[in-house]
Amino acid sequence: MNKNYYAILMAGGVGSRFWPISTQEFPKQFHDMLGTGDTLIQKTFNRLANVIPKENIFILTNARYNQLVLEQLPDVTQRQVVLEPAMRNTAPCILYASLKIQKENPNALMLVAPSDHWIEDEKAFEQNVRDAFNFCSQNNALMTLGIQPTFPNTGYGYIEYDKNERAAIKPVAQFREKPDYQTAKQFIAQGNFLWNAGIFMWSVKSVIEAFMNNQPELFELFKQGIAAYNTAMEEDFIKENYAKAENISVDYAIMEASKNVYVLPATFDWNDLGTWGSLYDKLDKDANNNAVVNAQTLIEDARGNMIRTPKNKVVVIDGIDDYIIVDKKEVLLIFPKAKEQDIKKVLQSVKDKFGDNLG
Repeated sequence: MNKNYYAILMAGGVGSRFWPISTQEFPKQFHDMLGTGDTLIQKTFNRLANVIPKENIFILTNARYNQLVLEQLPDVTQRQVVLEPAMRNTAPCILYASLKIQKENPNALMLVAPSDHWIEDEKAFEQNVRDAFNFCSQNNALMTLGIQPTFPNTGYGYIEYDKNERAAIKPVAQFREKPDYQTAKQFIAQGNFLWNAGIFMWSVKSVIEAFMNNQPELFELFKQGIAAYNTAMEEDFIKENYAKAENISVDYAIMEASKNVYVLPATFDWNDLGTWGSLYDKLDKDANNNAVVNAQTLIEDARGNMIRTPKNKVVVIDGIDDYIIVDKKEVLLIFPKAKEQDIKKVLQSVKDKFGDNLG
């Protein structure tokens, strides 16, 4: 296994659209959302460990989840857990982790990926990662893995690539914001648009150079800590300085501002598992299209429901179609699938009425 291969797993999100299972204290990446026996972060770590040495996989997360990471990933040491003392979006934490990795190995090639996505064809994923690493080792490139769209989704950003490029890895023309439905249909009809999955690859040299050129203030802030990184002084430096960083995504900070950006159209099936509806899409269904995780069910005249409960709980449902039904010890959610994007708002209303301890 190539000792220059590194990964950063992004595991700091809250996943509020998966409430009530996902909460600030115990977010979705630390849950077995699909009932497979592994949590999402465990699945992602094991997938990456087929390509990247385990000791080179870093987990980037909020300080409050440090113990959860160490409990769920027993092969990971404290050295590999990079803690954010404040929420500052993806650019600051990626720059911070990149500087740490560069100090350890100036020849490092890095993959950055969310810890809570679902990828089915893991062999195809491994081959795509190797192909991208090979490209990044030979070129000054910022790369992303784009997902072939299967329908005009309005919930994802899109990557437009040069349609005249015949090579598998293509220059990116531009990144496009989440479109409305008609615009998404036009993107797909054009044939040179991919979903932006937030999976990035580059050499540590290329990404740090991109920050230096496009985000000089952010770079200077974290550059001050180079002497402290990977030493006992690092924690104090980060506690004192991290919150000073601008709240900015890596897309805005460097990807959209750089000219050396490339995309590899992925050959694996992918789902970002961002909502109960996206989870429903990935699960096996009964004859009436009900998807069930953990529950024992007696279902009559009910179709298209997403049902999740504690293990072996008996659930009886009659006459309900297209609902999200989620039971957790202190919360029962019964909510129309068509309104799943509103769960985030409902969570805020619940906190306002009943207190923060439920979310």
